[in-house]
Amino acid sequence: MDSLAQADDPNLRLSLIRGFELRSGSFAVPMAFSAQRLMAFVALQDGVVRRSHASGMLWANVTEQRASSSLRSALWRTPSPGGRPLIQASSTHLRLSPAVKVDFRETVSLAVSVLDHEDGLGGTDDLRDQLRQLGHDLLPDWYEDWVLVERERYRQLRLHALEAVCHRLTDLGRYALALDAGLAAVACEPLRESAQREVIRVHLAEGNTAEALRQYRSYAHLLSKELGARPSASLHRLLSEASSGDVAGRISDAEVTGEGVEVSHGRAGVRVVNPDPEGVAHRGRTPASAADRAG
Repeated sequence: MDSLAQADDPNLRLSLIRGFELRSGSFAVPMAFSAQRLMAFVALQDGVVRRSHASGMLWANVTEQRASSSLRSALWRTPSPGGRPLIQASSTHLRLSPAVKVDFRETVSLAVSVLDHEDGLGGTDDLRDQLRQLGHDLLPDWYEDWVLVERERYRQLRLHALEAVCHRLTDLGRYALALDAGLAAVACEPLRESAQREVIRVHLAEGNTAEALRQYRSYAHLLSKELGARPSASLHRLLSEASSGDVAGRISDAEVTGEGVEVSHGRAGVRVVNPDPEGVAHRGRTPASAADRAG
């Protein structure tokens, strides 16, 4: 029996994170790409959407009449599992059926909850699942303008949520999950200093100064290579304030990065030397030499 014959199962679930997929229970529901585009667009809207807006966004390079015709065709191609339309349509508006659960909406709700409430963290198993969801992109293989806008909005939201989760779990002493959250944020945007800071903070809280310095060195090297910039003065201070004399034999006393940032070991512990006392990020240009600054 094919999947649509089994589609009277009330568990309809639309996945937009990591890629498009509609499932009815354990069965994948096949769908034409034009219908996928329409369903994804409607699912990303907050409530109802005007038909004219949907057709104009999805078929922007054709006449209004042709766009309206394409919208009607996409609606006709959208499956109706168990006789229930996935998109509720009137003469003027469209709306995703309330029977369809959307992973994107759930994950956005989770991220907002984490950012708005101190107690927005679940149990360990739930939290691992939540972190997995927050670690992936929206429709990663789609490149239309309306997708790119929504993807960037979602990316910023999940970055802030992952950093908040990492920070909160670090304060609670749940270091393994905190590191998962922080590294997920770093994987999403390796050049983002606030994400790197949270990972370094986890390592320092756990007493792993060597790991913190290794993370810093990797970030500083990447930042120099990609942007010709240096980590901020506040990130230097975070490491400078870490007292960990026991790592002296495990970390090179030479460069932490290729930009003259050095680690020295003494009785006071580990000290990060910043040759740029003003903490200036030299973006897009060669950092000034000591002679230049003196002049």
